[in-house]
Amino acid sequence: MLSVRRHSPLISFTCGERMIQTIVNEQDNIKETLVNMPPTSRQCWSALAVAAVLTAAVAALVPFVDTPLPQHEGFIAVLVTAVFITDFITSIMLFWQLAIYRSRALLALASGYLFTALIVIPYALTFPGALSPAGLLGGNDQTSPWLYRFWHLGFPIAVLVYAWLQGKDRQKTTTRTSPPVAVGISVAIVVALVFALAWITIAESAYLPIVFLDSRQYTPLTNYLAAFNVLISAFALAVLWRRRRSVLDLWIMVAVLALTLEVLLAGVLSSARYSLGFYGGRTLALVTSTVVLVILLAEMTRLYALLARSNVMLRHEQNNKLMSLEALAASISHQVRQPLTGISVRGSALLRFVEGTPPKLDKIRSASEEIIAGAHRASQILDDIRDLFGSAQRAQSPVDMNDLTVKALRALDSELQNHNVATRIELASQLPLIMGHSGQLQEVIVNLIQNAVDAMDAVDNDRRVLRVSTEHKGDAISVEIEDTGPGIDPKQLNNIFNAFFTTKPHGMGLGLAICRMIVERHKGQLAASSANPHGAIFRIMLLKVKALQ
Repeated sequence: MLSVRRHSPLISFTCGERMIQTIVNEQDNIKETLVNMPPTSRQCWSALAVAAVLTAAVAALVPFVDTPLPQHEGFIAVLVTAVFITDFITSIMLFWQLAIYRSRALLALASGYLFTALIVIPYALTFPGALSPAGLLGGNDQTSPWLYRFWHLGFPIAVLVYAWLQGKDRQKTTTRTSPPVAVGISVAIVVALVFALAWITIAESAYLPIVFLDSRQYTPLTNYLAAFNVLISAFALAVLWRRRRSVLDLWIMVAVLALTLEVLLAGVLSSARYSLGFYGGRTLALVTSTVVLVILLAEMTRLYALLARSNVMLRHEQNNKLMSLEALAASISHQVRQPLTGISVRGSALLRFVEGTPPKLDKIRSASEEIIAGAHRASQILDDIRDLFGSAQRAQSPVDMNDLTVKALRALDSELQNHNVATRIELASQLPLIMGHSGQLQEVIVNLIQNAVDAMDAVDNDRRVLRVSTEHKGDAISVEIEDTGPGIDPKQLNNIFNAFFTTKPHGMGLGLAICRMIVERHKGQLAASSANPHGAIFRIMLLKVKALQ
């Protein structure tokens, strides 16, 4: 009988295929990160909106760029601290991406962010009035301006290298060095470069061209150097625009645009420190350092959510597979138990007949035939379960439902006797054949009869009557199993074929669901109704052979 006690393998496998496909889609989404995921139209419009706001803000400040403002001693310290933290975190996150993609382009970009994070340290320590009136590291009025120029030159150069490597063949731009070694070498080079630039601007500041007349006023050379920075940044922006491929590229362009506007506002258009252009430009430095970090954090949050969802679904699918295996084992055990029990009973009887004096040969023959029939039925049950839950389609053959009904009753003969159930059989004469799997259809009838026997355990012995009938109407053939048990609650009549719905104390509610599945595979219907005055009727409706043709 196919009244599985746990989880229907076929139902689980079907749901499992859908869930596995969902998991695969989730994993594909996880594989697509900022580094290789093309930007959506919404992301493009978001980046364009940010760029438009930045450009409009700078344009609004241009007429007032040289307006003098009070000198705030802690402004540079706070600005540099924020830039250092954001750029340093961004570089770490990009270095971690390198461990996944092993891309030289990412290595260059991460090194650029690390350079900007480190170069602001000597910039803040030498800026007059930031941490001390003349700067903690010494130097002169030219030291911090030159460090500022190097700061705003290093990042666009790193972006240029990144964009150039992005346009190359991936195999040619994949680092062959292990990620930890590549990161170590890059960090060492960046740290050495920052130390060298700091030493030049501090110890050898006397040899640098004069870019500040005093602690506030620029020389014309400052504007020229700033214009050069703007050209380099604009060139990096143009190259990245031509070779953009991912969401990361999109937001790096926004960062480069913010840096370009910063230098334009604070260096080209402005002529003195602590003016509106000075403060506005330094504020844009925060945009340059934070925009990519914000996007990286948002992407990490998205990937974490996808990964968590995929992990939950994967665990659920693993549990489903374990339940499916348990259900399949329970189904096989339950199906095979009946013929094996019969074989055991007949085998014990056979031993008694053989040991008798004289041996009862006629009963020995009968018991032997029943043992052989039971073994054949057990083998047939295994084949039917394999056909039901397997992927291969077994060819159907003509089936006599009268013959199947008799076989089902014969298989449950001892069960009916043990439960004191009286049987009434009403078989239609000359019943047409149907096309189907005889083993599966027989197990449906066995299952329905067994359910009827279980239901009648709740009534007195003299009221236990099972009626099994077949009928031919038009193109349909029906098999009815009627019992005199307590019947079906009308409120639950529409639910009894649902998976996992059961009225039995120890049932799992899959037997009727599988029976309906088998009948529907044969292009038939399985329905239930209440009997009069009490009991339940289960009706199998199938099409005869000519109707199917």
